[in-house]
Amino acid sequence: MDCVDDDKPSCSKYSMRSMEVRTESCSNSDIAQRNNAGESAGHEGSKPPANQEESRFQDDDETLANIMTAEEYLQHKDIQMLEYERQIFLDMVNSDGLLVCAKGLHYDRILTNILKVYSDAGNLVLVINCSDWEEHYYKSKLEQKYIHEVANTATERERVYLEGGVQFISTRILVVDLLKRRIPIELITGIVVLRAHTIIESCQEAFALRLYRMSNKTGFIKAFSNSAEAFTIGFGHIERTMRNLFVKQLFIWPRFHAIVQQSLKPYEAQTIELHVPMTHKMTLIQTHLLDIMNYLVREIKRINRLVDLEEITVENCITKKFHKILQAQLDCIWHQLNSQTKLIVADLKILRNLMISNIYHDAVAAYALTKRYRTTEYALSNSGWTLLDSAEQIFKLSKERVYNAQGEFEPEPCPKWKYLAEILKVEIPGDMKRSHPDSVVPPKVLILCQDTRTCFQLRQFLTQGGERFLLFAAMQHEIPIGKLADCYNKLKNVKEIENALTQFEKTLSSKNTSTQKMNSTQQNAKENDVLKNEASDSEQSTPMDELTQLLTGADGDEDLAAKYFQESYMLTITQLSDADEAFTYAGADANASGATGTSNMDTSVFEPFPELEDLDITAAVAARKQPLICIQTFKTEREGAMSLDRILDEIQPQYVIMYHCNVTAIRQLEIFEARQRRAPKDRMRVFFLLHARTVEEQSYLTSLRREKQAFEMIIETKRVMVIPEYQDGKTDEAFMLYKTYAETEGVEEANAATREAGGQVSLIPFASAKIIVDMREFRSDLPCLIHKRGMEVLPVTITIGDYILTSDICVERKSISDLIGSLNSGRLYNQCVQMQRYYAKPILLIEFDQNKPFHLQGKYMLSQNTSFSQTDIVQKLQLLTIHFPKLRLIWSPSPYATAQLFEDLKLGKPQPDPKQAAAVGCDDAPGGAGEELKYNPNIYDFLLRLPGVNTRNVHKLMRQGGSLKELLKCTQVCLKTNGDNIKAEEQG
Repeated sequence: MDCVDDDKPSCSKYSMRSMEVRTESCSNSDIAQRNNAGESAGHEGSKPPANQEESRFQDDDETLANIMTAEEYLQHKDIQMLEYERQIFLDMVNSDGLLVCAKGLHYDRILTNILKVYSDAGNLVLVINCSDWEEHYYKSKLEQKYIHEVANTATERERVYLEGGVQFISTRILVVDLLKRRIPIELITGIVVLRAHTIIESCQEAFALRLYRMSNKTGFIKAFSNSAEAFTIGFGHIERTMRNLFVKQLFIWPRFHAIVQQSLKPYEAQTIELHVPMTHKMTLIQTHLLDIMNYLVREIKRINRLVDLEEITVENCITKKFHKILQAQLDCIWHQLNSQTKLIVADLKILRNLMISNIYHDAVAAYALTKRYRTTEYALSNSGWTLLDSAEQIFKLSKERVYNAQGEFEPEPCPKWKYLAEILKVEIPGDMKRSHPDSVVPPKVLILCQDTRTCFQLRQFLTQGGERFLLFAAMQHEIPIGKLADCYNKLKNVKEIENALTQFEKTLSSKNTSTQKMNSTQQNAKENDVLKNEASDSEQSTPMDELTQLLTGADGDEDLAAKYFQESYMLTITQLSDADEAFTYAGADANASGATGTSNMDTSVFEPFPELEDLDITAAVAARKQPLICIQTFKTEREGAMSLDRILDEIQPQYVIMYHCNVTAIRQLEIFEARQRRAPKDRMRVFFLLHARTVEEQSYLTSLRREKQAFEMIIETKRVMVIPEYQDGKTDEAFMLYKTYAETEGVEEANAATREAGGQVSLIPFASAKIIVDMREFRSDLPCLIHKRGMEVLPVTITIGDYILTSDICVERKSISDLIGSLNSGRLYNQCVQMQRYYAKPILLIEFDQNKPFHLQGKYMLSQNTSFSQTDIVQKLQLLTIHFPKLRLIWSPSPYATAQLFEDLKLGKPQPDPKQAAAVGCDDAPGGAGEELKYNPNIYDFLLRLPGVNTRNVHKLMRQGGSLKELLKCTQVCLKTNGDNIKAEEQG
C-alpha cells in the first residue's frame, strides 16, 4: 500500500488513488490542471524550471506529498467510523470485492468515505444500480462540485464524462454510451455497484461491467449488498454473482462477527422489554387463523405430492418474506398447477393479512377487513376455508371485539395503548426526575412502528383519545354504530365529529377535483407527445402475472391510505405543574375542526407539531421549550431505511419506544448509541412492546434465524468455493469476456494453412458478428446475452423491427403479453407490413419467460400473462401468416435460446449496415421510404405478391406507368424494353 506511481496525476488533499490498482491514464481536465500547476509554479519561483521534464518531476513530487494511505485517512479528525466500519473500509479500498453485511449494519458511511476519497476531477467513478433515495442520500454527503448530473443529450454527456468526479447513472444509458464509445472507458477509475444481490447474468448491470472490463483492466469494481438471504436462493448464487461482478474477494459481515460485537457491546442502550398480553378474543382469533393456515398448507402439499414445497410452512407464512418464498417455489410451475392450488395460494395471503390486522390494527379496522370475506361472492371463489368452523369463529369473534353483548358499539382498545400511555405518562417523567432532576432540556421521544396505518392510529389515539379514534374509524370504514355504550357518554360532541369528518372528506374531494382539472389542462398541452410515445410505452408495459397479483395485492384501503396515512407525525407536550409533577398535555384534534374532549389517558392530550421537510426540528423544539414526540415508520418511501438514521441524528431522542419489532431498526439504534459513546446514565432508553408467545414474536425470531442460517451458508460457501485467477477480468486469460479467435469447428483448413513447423497452430483472428439493436430493446435481457456470445451489439434508433441481423433479415421481438396486446390493437399487423415491405426475410420472434414456461395445452392457453383462450390467439396468428406469406414465426423458450438462434442465423451472412438500417422507413431514405411514398402502398403490396416481383425490382416496375391500369396493359416485350432502358440509365 505504500508503493507509489511516479506517473500519477495531481490529487486532491485526501486522494487515495495510490492504494488502488492504478490506471495509467488521466482525463483531459486532469492534464489541464497539471499544466496549470506547472505554469503557476514557474511564475512564482525565482527561477523557472530548466525544461518541461524538470517541471513534470516537480509536479510529481508535490503529488506524492499529498497522497496518503488508508490508515492515514482514517486518522483524520473528520472521519468518524466504528471499528468494524474502519475494517470494512480498509478491505474495500485495498481490493475489489463483494461486501455482504447484515441488515441494519448499513454500509452508507463506508461507501460515503470511499466516494469522498475519489471525489476528484482526475477520477471518474460511476455508481450504478442505486434507488432514487440512495442517490439523493449519497449526493447530499459529497462535495457538489464533484457531483455531475446525467445530461439528456449524448453530446452533453460526453463533455460531462471528461469532467470526472462521481456520477450516478442509469445502467441503460451507461450501456448505450459504452457501446457507442461516448464515454472514455480506459479513463474510468472504477464502478460502484449497489444492491449487488440483484445482479444476474442477463441484467443490464452485468452487461455494463463486462463492457467496462473488456476495455479497462486496471479500474476497480466494488459491490455492496445487505441482503444475505437473497444469496441463498438457487444453486451457487453467490458464486454466479461474483462472476458477473468480476470480483474475487468476498467480505462477510454478519451481526455475530467478533469485531461488530466488540464495537457495539460497550455502548449498549438501556433496554426494557414489556410483554403485552393480547385480549382473550385476539388470542382465539389467532389460534383459529393458524388452524386454517395449517389446514391449507397440508392441503396444498397433498394436492401437489411431486412438487418440492418444503419451504411452504405455517412458520414462513407469517413472515414478511412469505410472498418471495412462494414465488421462488411456484413461479416456474405456476402454469401446471390446478385451480384449487391457486385458490389456496391466494387464501394464504388473505389469512396472513387477517393475522397482521388482528395483531397490529385496532378492533374496528380488523373487523372491517374480516367483513369483506364474509360475502356470497367470495364464498363462491375461495378454496373453501370460509366454510370451516374456525372461520365461523373468526367472523363471530371479530364482531364481538366491536360490539358488546347488548349490541352496543364498544370496541376493544388495542392492548399496547395502555402500555404506551403508561410509558409516556409515568415511566418517562419518573426517569427524567430520577436521572436529570435539574435538567431544563425537554425530553424527546421517538415511537417506531411498522406501517403508516399504525402511525396514523397512534397519532389519533394520542391527540384525541382511544374512544374518539375508534368512533372516527368506524365512520371511515362505514361500520354501523347504532347505540353507543356507556363509556361514550362523556363524548358530548359525537355529532360534531361526524360533521367534521363529512366536511373533511368534502375538502379532500374538492382538492382532488381541482387537481384533476389542472392535470387535464396539462394533458391537452402535451397530447401530441403522449400520442407519439403511446405505442412504444404500451409495448414495454408488461402487466403483473397472476401469482404476483395474488401475493402483492393491496388489502382494499388504498383510498383511505392516500387520504389520511403518513409516514411520520410530530407531537408536542405542554409541561404544566401538577401535584404529582407528571406530564399533562393540552391540545386538540387536528382533523375534527377543533373538537375537544377528554381522553382515556385522564388529563393527557397531545397537540400536532408542524411536519415540514426542511424544518430544523431540534431548533424548533428548543425554542418552544416543549417535549417532543415523533411517530415514524421504520423506513419511508423517500429515504428508505436511512430515514431512521436521519431522524435519530436530528432529534437525538432520550427515549425510543419500539411499538413493533424490527431487526434492522434495532441494529440502527445500537449503531447510533455506539457512535455517541455516552456514559451509561446518559444513554437512551429503549422500550420494546411485544406480544409474547404470539405470531408477532415468532415472526421476529424467524427473521433472525433465517438471516443467521443465510450467513452460515455463505461462510461455508466461501470456505469451499474455487475462484479462478482470471475471474476479475484484469488478465489476458479472461476468455469469458470476448471471443478473440475463431473456434476449431469449421476452420480446419485455415488452421492447416497456418500450421508452422514443429506442429504448432496459430489461431485465426475472429471477426465478430454484428447485430443492430433498437435503442428501446435495451430494457430487455437479450442484448446482454447477444454480446456475451461474442457478437457485437450496435445500438441504433430504427423505425422498423427490433433487431437487424443482415441486410435481409429483420426481427420483431414479442413477449407473450406484447403479442396478445399487439394482435388485439392491430399494431402487429402494421409492423409486419413495414417489415415485409423493406426486408426480404421478416421474422416474428415470440419469446417466453425463461422461468415461466408457456405452452398450449387442453382448452386454455396456460400462461400467467394472458387470460385469452387458445382459439383467439391461434386464429389471429393464422390470419397474420396468410396475409404475410414471407413472415416467419420463431418460438423461443428464453433469451438464452434467442441469442443462440441469432448466432446461427448469421453464420456465413454479410453484416448489416447501421446507416442503412437507420434510414429504412424514414422519409429521406434513398431508394426506400422516400421513393415508396410516391406510390400507393396498396398497389405496392399487390405487386409484391406477383411471381418474380421482389423489393429490388418493384420500384422499376411501378415507374413503367402512371397507374395500375396502364401497367396491366403493358406487354411482355414493352416491360422488357423499358426495363433494359432503365438499367442502362442506371449503369450510365
